[in-house]
Amino acid sequence: MKKLKKEHLSFLFDRLNESHRVIGPKSESGVIVLGEIDVHDIPAGYEDHQKAGSYRLLKGERPEIFSFSAGPDSFKRFLHPPVSEMFAFKRSGASITITPLSREEKPLAFVGIRACDLLALKLYDRVFLEGPDKDQLYELLRRDSLVIALDCSYPGDNCFCHSMGTGPSVTDGFDMALTELDDSFLLEAGTVAGQRLLGGLPLEEATEGDIEERAARTERCMGMMKKSIRADELPGLIYRSLDHPRWTDIAERDLECGNCTQVCPTCFCNSRYDLVRLSGISTRSREVSGTRVRKWDSCFSRNFGRVYGGNFRPSRRARYRQWMSHKLAYTVEQFGLPGCVGCGRCITWCPAGIDITTELEALRDVR
Repeated sequence: MKKLKKEHLSFLFDRLNESHRVIGPKSESGVIVLGEIDVHDIPAGYEDHQKAGSYRLLKGERPEIFSFSAGPDSFKRFLHPPVSEMFAFKRSGASITITPLSREEKPLAFVGIRACDLLALKLYDRVFLEGPDKDQLYELLRRDSLVIALDCSYPGDNCFCHSMGTGPSVTDGFDMALTELDDSFLLEAGTVAGQRLLGGLPLEEATEGDIEERAARTERCMGMMKKSIRADELPGLIYRSLDHPRWTDIAERDLECGNCTQVCPTCFCNSRYDLVRLSGISTRSREVSGTRVRKWDSCFSRNFGRVYGGNFRPSRRARYRQWMSHKLAYTVEQFGLPGCVGCGRCITWCPAGIDITTELEALRDVR
């Protein structure tokens, strides 16, 4: 394992900028978001204070550069954009021509990705790349991307990644992993691409004391977590509780806003439609041209369950139950990975303050 002095972190950014667009944390409108950054954009010393339905970002006294936890953004907004054009089409008479859309931009390099989001990214790869039909748009955006992961120093107030076995320290799924120490970063390459990034950096050998400090920071981070769940009975607990009266209680508080699905790093539901502008219609030549568009959707939307003949999830109770069941049960059986990674974003950004850890515990009360 290697070590890089904090004052030399810009060297890593310089290496990344040679071939990639660097996406990392920055402060915007009082929130930690992800965007294209340089090393000086990282909001060093800032602290986020989160509760159910509450988020505050303040300048604090923590000495770390990455002194904050994850905000509402994740890799999802970049690899699976909220609205994206998938391909162009042209119909002329009885023939249809499909033209894939190209991307000329540099590939993406994500800096500061936490352990919880690494598992979410692994799930996304499984959903979009390992199925019977690869998602071409996702594959294009994911191709040649780099993941520079980061061990958490401070958990968010709603984090419960340790309960889900997803954090706070990163173990795999990265090109390079960073651990922030008092005056330096530990660097660990996880792939050949990550190993190449190490070349040319002013590195030192990590000492036994550095390794011990890393372990101590992980233990401290786990000890600071305020929430937890008992995940040992999942997904069985969900299946035993499908008729539990707690779902009705949640539905009375739920606003159906879909905030939880927007910030969740594993939600991938989407809708698709064909966009045909007036300029793409020629009655004289009988041609129609346009683009196939994909946009995020949510199982909280009343139209999401609408099919010919009716709606198979007509009630708010059914829609919330579907979301929570998908996170904690269905995804496990479909893809072999949990749909909840313990990041706590759904708790923080729910305006009604619904807490998935509290609701899961309530389901254990058999009535």
